[in-house]
Amino acid sequence: MVEEQGGYGGQVSFETNTRIRDLEERHRMLRDRLLLIGQNLVEIKEKTSENILEIKKDIEMIKRNMERLISFLETASAEFSKFARKEDLEILSKQAKMFQPLDFSRKKGLKKLKN
Repeated sequence: MVEEQGGYGGQVSFETNTRIRDLEERHRMLRDRLLLIGQNLVEIKEKTSENILEIKKDIEMIKRNMERLISFLETASAEFSKFARKEDLEILSKQAKMFQPLDFSRKKGLKKLKN
């Protein structure tokens, strides 16, 4: 009877050892996965930080360009008031056509030639 119990006890011990080894293997695999996930997380964080830094630099450059553009537009709009309007140019053109200063110089030139 003792032999039967010893055989049964050995089987329980073997099953327990097998379960412990399986649990240890699972624990090792989970630890390895956790380390890999941690490494990936660190790499992703570094890449994200670099991308954020590049985006910040781009935003600063865009801000400077916008400020220069706004300054240029303000200067240009201030200069527009100094330009003549189309209507004003048309009036001056009509007046110049009516006056015909070249005709007067020709007439004077003809009078000098006669004398």
